Amino acid sequence: MSITVNLYYTGKNGNARKFAEEMESSGTASLIRSEEGNEKYEYFAPLSDPETILLIDSWKDQKSIDLHHASPMMSKIAELREKYDLHMRVERYISDENGVPSEDSKFIRN
Repeated sequence: MSITVNLYYTGKNGNARKFAEEMESSGTASLIRSEEGNEKYEYFAPLSDPETILLIDSWKDQKSIDLHHASPMMSKIAELREKYDLHMRVERYISDENGVPSEDSKFIRN
């Protein structure tokens, strides 16, 4: 089982992108990627909204997320969110332990 959280950071004047760039350049994103239980921590830019950045953040279980939320990195993230005056929307998904259902696999090109 994996838990994936999609975080949409929205700001003004390119601030969401500046936030993601600083998360990367400061090494904070790399530190999160190296945390126990982190499976993915990647930023993406939606083509339809230049003021939003999507973070796809996946963890092996809730315990891993809880440890991440209790880590000192959360204060750095909160500081950067404030610096860039970002607002957030969150979606949360739990993976199917059986993978892609067979009826859906015909639509996936490997």
